[in-house]
Amino acid sequence: MIRKISGIVVLLATFYAATAINAQWMFRGDAMHSGTYAGPAPRQFHRVKWKFPTGDRVISSPVFKDNVIYFGGDDGNVYAVDAATGRQIWKRATNGPVPATPAIADGTVYIGSYDGKFYALNAQTGALKWKFATEGERRFEAKGLHGWQPKNQTVADPFDVFLSSPVVANGAVYFGSGDGNLYALDAATGDLRWKFKTGDVVHASPALADGVLFFGSWDSYFYAVDATTGKEKWRFHAGEDPLIHNQVGFQSSPAIANGIVYTGCRDANLYALDAATGKEKWRFFNDLSWVITSPAVAEAKVFFATSDSSLYHVVDANSGKPIVRQQGKAYMFSSPSVAGDVVLIGVLNGTLEARDTKTGELLWDFQVDTSKKNKGWVLTADSKLNGPFLFHSSWREAPIVATDEQIRIGGIFSSPIVVNGVVYFGSADGFLYALE
Repeated sequence: MIRKISGIVVLLATFYAATAINAQWMFRGDAMHSGTYAGPAPRQFHRVKWKFPTGDRVISSPVFKDNVIYFGGDDGNVYAVDAATGRQIWKRATNGPVPATPAIADGTVYIGSYDGKFYALNAQTGALKWKFATEGERRFEAKGLHGWQPKNQTVADPFDVFLSSPVVANGAVYFGSGDGNLYALDAATGDLRWKFKTGDVVHASPALADGVLFFGSWDSYFYAVDATTGKEKWRFHAGEDPLIHNQVGFQSSPAIANGIVYTGCRDANLYALDAATGKEKWRFFNDLSWVITSPAVAEAKVFFATSDSSLYHVVDANSGKPIVRQQGKAYMFSSPSVAGDVVLIGVLNGTLEARDTKTGELLWDFQVDTSKKNKGWVLTADSKLNGPFLFHSSWREAPIVATDEQIRIGGIFSSPIVVNGVVYFGSADGFLYALE
């Protein structure tokens, strides 16, 4: 009897481990965007297992399904790569950059492109199953954005780097668009089921729980919408900034746990909202620094990071009280991923950091070659962003050029995943990496 029970326990443990690993087929690992993955993750860096070249930066986060890594490239392609070897299985061209993260379901890859189309591709071959035309993509834009000159000219935000990543459930696929809509399409045919209009760009990725979709828009509202009908259940109004439009809008994608929705906002807050009512439970203010990262939730703690202040935070999920605060070296747009006792996060100085979940201590970091070369002296000697050098000029194109320089050192916008102890992520140097 003891042997039988032990065998059952082993089988159940194997089943749940396999389920956790195979759940890595959409952005942030699952429909609730928990940002947690089956461990272990390496507590020491050993080697680059492989790196896969593309034709442009990789902003997209990878997903894993049946020993294949899928991701989008800003060279306009969607890729399928063998997870063990880094060998290309197929690539499919779109007519625009693909900084979205794909979702895989029922043998189909779902992903959007900056060409304004949403694609369904055969997961084995990359062949087109169907595509859907939105009303068109665009970045968030505003007059005098971030205080840049001339103040009466409309400027597209160079920090709006992601596209909305889809969630697939119950025969439908859901995603946001630069046209201001959240879409629900039939997953098999691509037919429109419904669309929900917001007041501005929707590049945050929707999370799904209990038949409700949760997502934010650049109109500074966060929404809860019925997944079947597209009817609004509630909305939450965050900060406004009508002057320079800096402290405004939801770029972070939400995570849901225990009836609470956690999401960052460019008004410098991390919010905890009641999933049923939208009522604010608490907020964590970050001293005017954006929260672009999508939070991870594990062991009653919320893990996130900031942009300008370059801080790594862990807070209590129930109260928002701080637990860990660590100073980083550069802005963080990549979302933290929790695997076992390790947190992994990309940094815009071209490094991937591994931190201890309890203490926040830096266990190791990996720097891409482009960052090491430091062309244009974008980084200081200790790998911090060289702000005075980058932003010294008052000429009108300076902020755009400085942003481009930061990207070209191999900044890591992509959110890492962990599969069987291997860490996968993309870099703006144009490579997808596998580390162990």
